Amino acid sequence: MYGVTSTMRAPVGTYDGMHAEMIKRVGIAIDGLLVHIGRAHPDGFEVLEIWESKEQYDRANVDIVFPLLSELLGDAPDPSMVPQTTVLDVRGLVIPRGDILL
Repeated sequence: MYGVTSTMRAPVGTYDGMHAEMIKRVGIAIDGLLVHIGRAHPDGFEVLEIWESKEQYDRANVDIVFPLLSELLGDAPDPSMVPQTTVLDVRGLVIPRGDILL
């Protein structure tokens, strides 16, 4: 498993718009994504994600997330808009309604 938290210094409305557009474009079936949680954060918004692998996380960013960010924010977003990302040491994951137990 591969987990990350990313904090962006942008209004939580930026997350809301991006989240809605991503659902419209790809739905909920993103290869390798196990958990995605977005929340308001004192500095903007934060996203916590758990993936099956780092390779799937990287591929989703290249194929889906970065192009959408570029489209919504422009090709050269303000440097403060670059997410601060931290890798998590995931030791277990249980999502009973999703029938996931790792």
